[in-house]
Amino acid sequence: MLTAGAAATGAQDSDRDGLSDALEQRLLAQFSPNFLVGQADCAGLPAEFRTDVAAPEVRSENGTIYGQVFPAKGGPGALPQVEIHFYHLWNRDCGPHGHSLDTEHVSVLVRASQSDIESATWKALYWYAAAHEDTVCDVSQIARASTLHAEDRGATILISPGKHASYLSEKLCAGGCGADRCEAMVPLKAATIINLGEQGRPMNGSDFAASTAWPLTAKMVTGDFPPEALSRLDQTPEDEIVWFHAGRHPAQGAIATSLATGEAIAASESNTVDAVNKAGDSTGKAFSITTESTGNALQTTGTALQKSYRNTTHALGTTARKVRRALGDKHEEEKPK
Repeated sequence: MLTAGAAATGAQDSDRDGLSDALEQRLLAQFSPNFLVGQADCAGLPAEFRTDVAAPEVRSENGTIYGQVFPAKGGPGALPQVEIHFYHLWNRDCGPHGHSLDTEHVSVLVRASQSDIESATWKALYWYAAAHEDTVCDVSQIARASTLHAEDRGATILISPGKHASYLSEKLCAGGCGADRCEAMVPLKAATIINLGEQGRPMNGSDFAASTAWPLTAKMVTGDFPPEALSRLDQTPEDEIVWFHAGRHPAQGAIATSLATGEAIAASESNTVDAVNKAGDSTGKAFSITTESTGNALQTTGTALQKSYRNTTHALGTTARKVRRALGDKHEEEKPK
């Protein structure tokens, strides 16, 4: 049970969930993840959206992160718990099978040190990273906060370039259907963290969150730490990060293989075109060289024939003159005296 909350203290509680706006903002700041994004992500950075409009309209791709903070259910007599969602919203998914408006998020479950939540200190228990959530390629993960060294601060989260799936470690980034690669990653310098409020009770002009143009509302009303997932995680070694959904979807391997095959065919096609172009270029050069050589040879032969003709003509002329001279001398000798 939450005590000394917004209702009890008279503090402002814009979304009327029992947590004051000030407390929600403190928790958003304390557990804000250290996001790593692709250095040259084709979608730029997470976007800030225009306020007080019904449909999502990008105002700026400036790295804005949106938050949501709401009470979470605990066991009987348990200390108060709160679930925090951090949304990185993008103008588009520009990976394979891309689309406009990409809604991605990570979550953390935190617990108060005492029942008075306004004066309590807070400690993270578990982290969740959504990756291709609710699709056949779903490889969302869950881990203890202690495993990630993120019990009193934000966890390090890798956002795959293009597809924007969230990962708790780099080695998991190639999971799913094989489209993700966490390479050339750089820290995201978030412009600010804006509290969305709750479904039907938006804060900070975030009316766009309820738009049917994207599945953001569905993510806001769903808790990411169901008892069965936490129970399964707690049965694993302390340093384990596990898939949120037990096992690997059988179709993921086939899709990954299909994607790899498609990429190989595309690369093969590109290589074939390059080879044909190079062959054509080489053949053209060969024809050019052959033509030039043949022309030079014919020109050389013509020159030789011309020279031979001139030499032959000169030789015949010389011979004729000598013959006439010889005949003339003989005729003079045969005249009667």
